[in-house]
Amino acid sequence: MPDIITEGALLLCNKGAAPSQLKVTSQQFSTYDDKLIATEKDAAPESNIPSFGVCMVTRSKCTPATMKWDAPADLEDVEGSKVLLKSSTCKCAIGGTISIKDKGHGAQGEHN
Repeated sequence: MPDIITEGALLLCNKGAAPSQLKVTSQQFSTYDDKLIATEKDAAPESNIPSFGVCMVTRSKCTPATMKWDAPADLEDVEGSKVLLKSSTCKCAIGGTISIKDKGHGAQGEHN
């Protein structure tokens, strides 16, 4: 499961000026490499996906208007919520696409 995403994963928005870090709030017990595993429920603006600095669309401070995560894991889940993968993306209603640059953990880890 080295492609799963955990707390602290580095996020990029193609319309944002700066990277951001994912905050996991969907669950508090399932970890990988001692970090909480991110699920498709971790898509809330600000509480899960903080600002990306300045938005190139609005030319003002980024206020994420995130929708659901696309392409989560098909077979891996935490309490019925699909796990996010490095290939997962999330659309912003303002016009950006959020992708995952760094998984938030080392490639080798333990799933608990």
